Amino acid sequence: MRPFESAEKRFSVKFYVVAMLFILFDIEAAFLYPWAVTLRSGDRTFVFFEMVVFLGVLVLGYVYVWQRGALEWD
Repeated sequence: MRPFESAEKRFSVKFYVVAMLFILFDIEAAFLYPWAVTLRSGDRTFVFFEMVVFLGVLVLGYVYVWQRGALEWD
């Protein structure tokens, strides 16, 4: 099959920024599963407030990225 475009086509930096943000938020979301297991069998109050702090930081990071316009695909 003949290629219809050059293989040396440059991608926008925005593509890489969105990809890195996706990986970052995906990895942070994966940390919720061990905490959920610990919540069932450990010190529930400490683990719960630790989860609230983590989710707060995660939401603040998401709002910051959203405000900076990193999620807009133009």
